[in-house]
Amino acid sequence: MMTNGQSLESLAARLLQTAKDREWRIATAESCTGGLVASLLTDIEGLGHVFERGFVTYSDEAKTDMLGIEQQLIDERGAVSAKVAEAMARGAQQRSRAELALAITGFAGPAGPGDEEGLVYVAARCGARMEIGEHHWGAIGRDAVRARSARAAMRLLLDLVEHDGK
Repeated sequence: MMTNGQSLESLAARLLQTAKDREWRIATAESCTGGLVASLLTDIEGLGHVFERGFVTYSDEAKTDMLGIEQQLIDERGAVSAKVAEAMARGAQQRSRAELALAITGFAGPAGPGDEEGLVYVAARCGARMEIGEHHWGAIGRDAVRARSARAAMRLLLDLVEHDGK
């Protein structure tokens, strides 16, 4: 699957190899992408062991139950927010044995009144370092939003890992 000149598969392989070189594992927490990143990270032959686990937390209840996110945060900020993406990444890292975590939350398709279709937040965590990205993909269709979001999340985590001083 191509997006912005680099296939998602080659980006996943690069991320996995970079993490493997540092002997780090990856956990994911995905909402609107529904496990797409986890699937990509487990499809790369010879590097799948770098992927520690994935959480598909589509509902608010899944975010609170599986990732330990406070319901009050979701109520105050909304499930699609930078703060919730950050909490998702933190929760994935804390509830796994991974040194690296990425999270994605957003509106892949038409949402409720006042919600912006194509608004997605991604978060990447490396140790205690966190980076957040906000994307406004627009009404480009669910598949395109999911693919672009997966790419943005993996790119964010890869950038964080490649620039880590360890």
